[in-house]
Amino acid sequence: RRSPATMPGFHAGHAPGNKGLRYPADPPKVEEIIAVMRAAGDGPHGRRLRGLIVIMWRAGLRIHEALALAEGDLDQRRGSLLVRRGKGGRRREVGMDAWGWEELQPWLDVRRELPVGPLLCVINGATRGRHWSPAAARAELRRTAAAVGVRRRFAPHQLRHAHAVEMAREGVPLIVIQRQLGHSNLGITSVY
Repeated sequence: RRSPATMPGFHAGHAPGNKGLRYPADPPKVEEIIAVMRAAGDGPHGRRLRGLIVIMWRAGLRIHEALALAEGDLDQRRGSLLVRRGKGGRRREVGMDAWGWEELQPWLDVRRELPVGPLLCVINGATRGRHWSPAAARAELRRTAAAVGVRRRFAPHQLRHAHAVEMAREGVPLIVIQRQLGHSNLGITSVY
C-alpha cells in the first residue's frame, strides 16, 4: 500500500511550504568551507564534491552553471572557465585563482578515467559519466556540511555569495564583480 503523498496530484493546488521565504545573504566563513572540503574525503566522490565547491566558491558560478561545464570549458593556462549558458542564456568567461586550480586537479585526474561528458558527472552505475543532478549535488553538500558540524544553512548559492564578499573585501570594483557573477543589474550585485 502506497502513501497518498506519493500519488500524482496529491499536492496539486497547495503552495510549497517554503513559498515566499527569503533567506538572507549569509555566506559561510572560509574556515567552514575548508572544513567541508576536508570532510569530503579523498575518494572519487569526495574529490568531485571538492571540485564542485572550488568551482562555485573560487569562480562564483551558480550550481547549474558548474554542473553544465565540460572539460573543454576549462583553460588552466589562462586561469579561466567558460560558462556557455549562464542565467538568461548568456555566455561569459570567469576567472579562477591558482589555489582553485590546484584544488580542482585531483578531480580532473579522476575524471580522465570516466567516459567523456560533463566535468562534474555521475561516478558509479549505469549513468556513469552523465550529468550529476543538482538535487544530488545539493544533498551531498548538505550531508557533508552536517557531518562536519556546520550549524547553519550550507547551500550551493552561499558559496557564490562568499566569492562576491571576498572580492569586495579585496577592493575589486563592483562592476568587475558584476561581470564575474554574470549579473545584468548592478543592484543585484550590490545586495551580495
